[in-house]
Amino acid sequence: MSSIFDILGPVMVGPSSSHTAGAARIGYTARQLFGEPVKKAEVYLHGSFAATGKGHGTDRAIIAGLLGMKPDDLRIPAAFEEAKKAGMEFTISNKELKNAHPNTARVIMENELGKKMTIQAYSIGGGRIRVSILDGIEVDFSGESNTLIVRNIDRPGCITEVTAALSHEKINVATMQVFRHKRGGSAVMVVETDQSIPENVAVELKKKEDILEVILLNLEERGA
Repeated sequence: MSSIFDILGPVMVGPSSSHTAGAARIGYTARQLFGEPVKKAEVYLHGSFAATGKGHGTDRAIIAGLLGMKPDDLRIPAAFEEAKKAGMEFTISNKELKNAHPNTARVIMENELGKKMTIQAYSIGGGRIRVSILDGIEVDFSGESNTLIVRNIDRPGCITEVTAALSHEKINVATMQVFRHKRGGSAVMVVETDQSIPENVAVELKKKEDILEVILLNLEERGA
């Protein structure tokens, strides 16, 4: 069944829900996943994003999102100027990405200390997106729900530690997906929940030996 959001589309700035609102959402979600201000960004546009994105403001929308602007932010058309004010360096270029959706962007972010994160995501219309790659690992999530993302070493017990931490806070798991490079290598858990996830869950999980990074995306904090 279609929702009123599906019928009317998002509140946005720009001519296209997929190429402008979706692009801003990609940048914004990338910034939330990174968890801190972006000092440098490399943006690669694929397919339809590359072919018509400039006319639709896709390039500016992604940069706006990386600055923390949401799709309805009136500053999106001036995103390049806002990035300069904020001291954020960026490059934007077209790139053919293997097996990627036509409306795909790859974003490489770096902070002032040299920490990096790479995400690849695509717009599905209506201002909605799917994240497909996180630091080289194939994933599949939207960021539209309260989401816990755990990067860990693939070993027995990690999933139990995560679910136990959520259960202790009486948080119900809506969906859980597990992705990995290879057996015993790097892995990513994506857990969507019915309730917001308190910061202490992340604090406790970060103490576990084989858990490398914990990211929280709570709807009430994102205004999603």
